[in-house]
Amino acid sequence: MRVAIGSDHAGYGLKELLKRELLALGHEVADFGTDGAEPPVDYPDFCFPVAEAVARDRADRGIVLGGSGIGESIAANKVPGIRAAVVTSAETARLTRLHNDSNVLALGARTNGDHRHAVEWLRVWLETPFEGGRHIPRLRKIHDYEQAHCTLD
Repeated sequence: MRVAIGSDHAGYGLKELLKRELLALGHEVADFGTDGAEPPVDYPDFCFPVAEAVARDRADRGIVLGGSGIGESIAANKVPGIRAAVVTSAETARLTRLHNDSNVLALGARTNGDHRHAVEWLRVWLETPFEGGRHIPRLRKIHDYEQAHCTLD
């Protein structure tokens, strides 16, 4: 799987940990930065390119990281075709794939005290398939709204 990943300064350490995990699992990783915990940087500068890589089929999935993952998911979700979700447990990782077919994972480095949990959540998110069925019409409504109201330059 081709995975795009990016973070701000707060998520840098977690990004590096998840990159190692992705590579160990045999995935191809495209790192969109940042390249260190200092200096402070703005998360949209890294989240937009990750989301665009997924939306343009240059990556199969994306991961955005910051202090909480919240701003990062908001930024990623501005890109048409992206379904980014903040994950806070193995269960939310499973459900966001199973029910929402999320294609971008958002995680918070400051809100997740033990980063080993984030590794577990990443694995669940990568391994859980989309259930389809009753969820397809809901995703179709989101897609149709984006087609009518949003553009990807």
